[in-house]
Amino acid sequence: MKRSRQHVVVLVTAPGLPVARKVAKAALRARAAACANLVRGVESHYWWKGAIERSAEVLVMFKTTRARLSALEAVVVEAHPYDTPEFVVLPIEAGSARYLAWVGESVA
Repeated sequence: MKRSRQHVVVLVTAPGLPVARKVAKAALRARAAACANLVRGVESHYWWKGAIERSAEVLVMFKTTRARLSALEAVVVEAHPYDTPEFVVLPIEAGSARYLAWVGESVA
């Protein structure tokens, strides 16, 4: 196990699988993320324009480095249809040394 201050997970929701795939592919092509996991079946409840809304969404979990966050955010904003796409960054405190090395090499 290796401690890390440079690796992160970024959460982005999408309105469906085609959009999630588009955003994931764009991020990978830009080398802004090493990996994107698409999780179907997410039901989101949220405030939007003064009302409580509910949507079926796909959660995209990106693995990347802090150094590539700006690039990843730019790709998400460009490829995403939402006016305000979710972009939440969670630190990875520790992980497999080989996995974290692979993440770093993949976005270099």
